[in-house]
Amino acid sequence: MDIFSKIAAGEIPSYKCAENDKFYAFLDINPLAKGHTLVIPRREVDYFFDLEDEELGEYQVFAKRVAAAIKEAFPCKKVAQVVLGLEVPHAHIHLIPMNSEADVDFRKEKLHLTPEEFEQIAAKIRAAMK
Repeated sequence: MDIFSKIAAGEIPSYKCAENDKFYAFLDINPLAKGHTLVIPRREVDYFFDLEDEELGEYQVFAKRVAAAIKEAFPCKKVAQVVLGLEVPHAHIHLIPMNSEADVDFRKEKLHLTPEEFEQIAAKIRAAMK
């Protein structure tokens, strides 16, 4: 079981934003912006495009709902969707509030937030999911 599967199973703590039986959304612990969220399938699949067509569609619809909640909780021009990352062998989408393309530069310094700040951010997104 990879680290993201352990997070979705509750074996490793996370700042949960949304979930259903197929997908799990939680805050990135090295965020580019407040509200930077990772969305993963619960099923372990390394490569995003190895997902079955129907599953990929459901994944995008789930991510769309999370993105709408992020935009409501953290007003911005758009919520970027980025499929990037080789560190964890588990398909994942980054959802990042953005007002310019520079907001989605993964080379820039990440935010340093306290556990309380992370929990407040996750709570705002969860509230907007309702």
